[in-house]
Amino acid sequence: MNTWRRPVTLLALALVPVVVLGVFFVLPVSGMVARGFWPDGAFAPGEVLDVLTRPRTGRVVWFTVWSAGVATLLAVAVGLPAAYVLHRLDFPLRRAVRAALLVPFVLPTVVVGVAFRQLLGEAGPLGFLGLDGTPVAIVAGLVFFNAAVVIRAVGASWESMDARPAEAAAALGASPRQVFLTVTLPSLRPAIVSAASVVFLFCATSFGVVLTLGGTRYSSVETEIYLLTTDLLDLPGAAALSIVQLVAVVVLLAIAGRLRASADPSIVRVPARPRRPRRSDLGQLVATGLLLAFVAVPLLTLLAGSLQVGDAWSLDNYRALTTTGSEQALLAPVTEALVTSLRTALDASWMALSLGLLVALAVTRRSRSRAERRVRGVLDGFFMLPLGVSAATLGFGFLITLDSPPLDLRDSPLLVPLAQALVALPLVVRTLVPVLDGIDDRQRQAAASLGAGPLRAVVTVDLPVLWKPLLAASGFAFAASLGEFGATAFLARDDHPTLPVVIFRLIGHPGAMNYGMALAASVVLAATTALVMAAVERLRVPSLGAI
Repeated sequence: MNTWRRPVTLLALALVPVVVLGVFFVLPVSGMVARGFWPDGAFAPGEVLDVLTRPRTGRVVWFTVWSAGVATLLAVAVGLPAAYVLHRLDFPLRRAVRAALLVPFVLPTVVVGVAFRQLLGEAGPLGFLGLDGTPVAIVAGLVFFNAAVVIRAVGASWESMDARPAEAAAALGASPRQVFLTVTLPSLRPAIVSAASVVFLFCATSFGVVLTLGGTRYSSVETEIYLLTTDLLDLPGAAALSIVQLVAVVVLLAIAGRLRASADPSIVRVPARPRRPRRSDLGQLVATGLLLAFVAVPLLTLLAGSLQVGDAWSLDNYRALTTTGSEQALLAPVTEALVTSLRTALDASWMALSLGLLVALAVTRRSRSRAERRVRGVLDGFFMLPLGVSAATLGFGFLITLDSPPLDLRDSPLLVPLAQALVALPLVVRTLVPVLDGIDDRQRQAAASLGAGPLRAVVTVDLPVLWKPLLAASGFAFAASLGEFGATAFLARDDHPTLPVVIFRLIGHPGAMNYGMALAASVVLAATTALVMAAVERLRVPSLGAI
């Protein structure tokens, strides 16, 4: 009986997510790529290959690689001290600082872009530096956005690390630096490299930050795909870049998966009690304070700008949110866009949570054979693919593939939530998988021996441990969906836009009123996201954010 029950259970758990991802991810992406290889109905790969030899393509790829690489190095450099301080030390307001440093990761990318433009623009506090619209501004925005990934991923590993080997090394006379280099760093290396690979992936596929701060002068692969599809209708060019991006994503996900699998299971993981700071921790505390300031200054500048009209302090920018802006910049007021965003994010959250739970249950069950282990590994990697595929590719693919019966969804209200759910799905999976991995499989075996079926075992064994992470994952999915911009920019209807789309339209229309409304709308969106993440942080899920 058991010889066939396990494979059948695995297939049953994975069937629905595989079908959904196949129809709403693989089909649109492959349809987009196919339009490039078959532009006029005939196979013409030469056009795609010609795109790769264009001088601009080389510049775009090089800019993507070096900007993502520099941003990754800086994110790791600033994230490591903060991971140590926030997960190994105990001090007042520690949880508030952790929540504050987590907020940038789930902030809408367009809000981050607007905040840095307000900070670095000619009229901004740092306008004298002349950094507005430069690669430095883009890299700073990417570090702002992704340092939280390093903090949470490395911090989760640091928090669960057995402190006794480091204490023994210190008792034998090793300096704090020697303890870190010889004991702590080797144990953290898999988590650091895995986090760095994911940060590089996020930086290389960043859309809103690069588009808002770089415009058309500095394009990454992600924004170039958007420009080629929307402005130039160059589908062969977009297809070529999509293929390059997809190959890079698969390689990076394979590296990250190998690093997660290479962690030594024999290493004792005993959560250490946070201790009070010592004099030797001063450098890490200062570095964390500087990072907190780096996070706070753009957001405070954004808030201050939203409260100014001319040279006076005023709430007029917020009052104007009930209008459509000057010269009819919008078809719907910002307040309606906020309601649309909240409703859409709610739909996307339950979709992502339902699929993510099935995926997490499927990939974390104990494998009894090498073939079963490989199948679970392939499934895990398959469901991570939406992390790095161009949102522009996905959004445009929706339009050109889901346009005929029985999948004519172009006018369906579920189209945008579906796209956002696919973007949020990897976050849900990565939040739930470590928790399910930590459940002793012998408890499930004991439940089965007492007559409990697979569903009953989940309810009695997994659910009591999983309910807090489920709430946390739903918060992550809601925040990520609320700020999703790439795919939504293609799919949102002009009369029912989401708030990130409205913000981008406002900053693209001339007029002080429109720009002031964009600042106010960005503050509203950032505050909503921050409230969600503050609630998530109160759940105190140790594995939250571990990539």
